[in-house]
Amino acid sequence: MSPGTRTAPPPSPLPPTSESPVPAPPLSVVHAGQIATGRYAGCIPRIDWSTLTSAQQRAIWWRRCHHKRWQYVGLAAEHWFIGLAIVDLGWAMSAFAYVFDRRHKRVVLDWSQDGLPWLSGAVSDQPVHGGQARFRGPGATLRIGQSAGETLAVRVRAGGLRLQVDLDVSQAPPFLLAVGPVHGGLGHATQKSPGLPVAGWFELEGERHSLQDATGSLDSSNGLLARDTAWRWASAHDRHLGFNLQQGYFGDQENALWLDGGLHPLGAAQFDFDPAHPLSPWRIHTDDGLLELQFRPEGARQDRRNLGVAASSYIQPVGTFHGWVRTAPDGPVIPIDGLLGVTEDHRSRW
Repeated sequence: MSPGTRTAPPPSPLPPTSESPVPAPPLSVVHAGQIATGRYAGCIPRIDWSTLTSAQQRAIWWRRCHHKRWQYVGLAAEHWFIGLAIVDLGWAMSAFAYVFDRRHKRVVLDWSQDGLPWLSGAVSDQPVHGGQARFRGPGATLRIGQSAGETLAVRVRAGGLRLQVDLDVSQAPPFLLAVGPVHGGLGHATQKSPGLPVAGWFELEGERHSLQDATGSLDSSNGLLARDTAWRWASAHDRHLGFNLQQGYFGDQENALWLDGGLHPLGAAQFDFDPAHPLSPWRIHTDDGLLELQFRPEGARQDRRNLGVAASSYIQPVGTFHGWVRTAPDGPVIPIDGLLGVTEDHRSRW
């Protein structure tokens, strides 16, 4: 069973289309010393800020401390949602993995660990093809990266969780590449994937569970960010429809809809919810009239830490989206009913 369904029968998946309203990516995120701001359909080989004129005006220590890279993977299945990430903060490494049991509406594993840069791991500047992210700490090993051919391998052994999955990008619709300036920092670039076929399994408490029918998604991000950064985020995918929405430090740069092989830009997103009661329903909509959704949380992974020099407040509810989307103001409405995904409310001092 698919992790999410539309009320209308889905058509057969289509290959990536050259008629996307989103242009092809540039050769670099920096052009003639300036940020190549825009939304693009496709993958960029490398995210490199070294030729950015404004970056050269900042001290080396500033660039080191403000350069953030992360790889996040979401795995949506009928009975499970698994989220994991490897984060390179510049001055430290961090990683987490959690498993949410949809049948019992609770997080059954929540693991996280911090480490030293390079000694504990790293996240490469190659976001998708050739990209590698790794973390190693006491009793834990995580790796996300391209293996043979067009496959992203995800391997985790941490906190009692063993996970081995491959994400197939060989027939994927175009990835989103979003590039732009950020308030208080310099620039940010992110690659977001459509829904990707999954092959593999995870093991927890001695039981092995297949993820053959799951849908995967990748968030590969890299930027020179402000010390204080905040965002709200929503992401959900099946093999035919998906979306990525963000409100906060990056504006509407990464707001996009995937529909049957096409990638379509979306306007600014509004997240209406009660931060004091994040498991109550959320309303999420875009100002261009192309998306109107209700999010119904089933449970959440959350983490709050304050180390003085660094702090974070994070909650990622897991649940289902209901409502509709369309690709143009006069286009047909595509109903969404029960599409599994996540939202997020995140604030960091890093």
